Amino acid sequence: MALKRSTCPIANVLDLVGDKWSLLIVRDMLLFNKHRYRDFLTADEGIPTNILADRLKRLEENGLIEKSPYQHHPVRYEYHLTDKGQDLERLVQEMVRWGLKHIPGTGPRPKAQK
Repeated sequence: MALKRSTCPIANVLDLVGDKWSLLIVRDMLLFNKHRYRDFLTADEGIPTNILADRLKRLEENGLIEKSPYQHHPVRYEYHLTDKGQDLERLVQEMVRWGLKHIPGTGPRPKAQK
C-alpha cells in the first residue's frame, strides 16, 4: 500500500476503493459471485479492459483480492476477495440501501446464483 496522505480513515479507504471501478469490482464479487476477468467485463457499467486490468492489479497489491489460476494454457485467473476485501461487505450493502432510498430510478439487481 502506498504512503498515506492523511490519518483520516475515510480518506484512506477512498484511496483504496474510492474510484468508481474498484468499488464496482468489489460489488460484483460480493453480490454477484463474479470472479473472472470476463465476468467483470460483462457488467452493465461497461468497464474498459485497460482500466479493469489496472484496478484488479491495484486491489491485489492492496490486499483486497487474490488471484489464482484456473487455466494454464493460456494462463487465466480467478479473483477472490481476501478477508480484508470481505470486510467491505457492510459498506457495499449500506451504499445499496442508501441508493435505493435516495436515488430515484435505481432498483435492486437480481443476486447471482452460487
